[in-house]
Amino acid sequence: MIYVALLRGINVGGNNKIDMKELKVSFENAGMHDVATYINSGNIIFSNEIREQNELPDILEAAILQDLDLDIRVLIRSFEEIEAVIDHLLDNWRNDKEMKSDVLFLWKEIDNRSVLDELKIRPDIEQVIYIPGAVLWSVDRKDLSKSGMSKIVGTKVYKKVTIRNVNTVRKIYALMQSANPALE
Repeated sequence: MIYVALLRGINVGGNNKIDMKELKVSFENAGMHDVATYINSGNIIFSNEIREQNELPDILEAAILQDLDLDIRVLIRSFEEIEAVIDHLLDNWRNDKEMKSDVLFLWKEIDNRSVLDELKIRPDIEQVIYIPGAVLWSVDRKDLSKSGMSKIVGTKVYKKVTIRNVNTVRKIYALMQSANPALE
């Protein structure tokens, strides 16, 4: 199975610094195969045929703690789960000078449509879509300061998500596709 590990809160503002080469070695030492990292925000594509998906976060969190002395939460998504996110992203959503579009990947304790009730959404200026495992969000940059979603930092929900912009999510999907021999 092809997976992506999404690490929460690394290499942000000088905190929880992790070298991607060291992280790759840590994943390999924990029994993961075909390990590849993408940018410094903690995106690791890998394969594992032995462990169940629900076992992987504990294994990888323990490996990071042991090898890198950091207590980091790890969220695992399968190729199919990332593909479902891609299928629901609107084609015109992008992260650039005009638009900010993100995917908030949810930990299972808040993975429910009711998570939208916890968010301050302004439907007049932003689009928000819940799918199992994620909240998709887009706003024009000119409206960013008025967006309710931009105020998520510090909330209870914020502590149980890891966020990637749509450009990063699309690249992760492309890397996972190329790592999946069944797709060739």
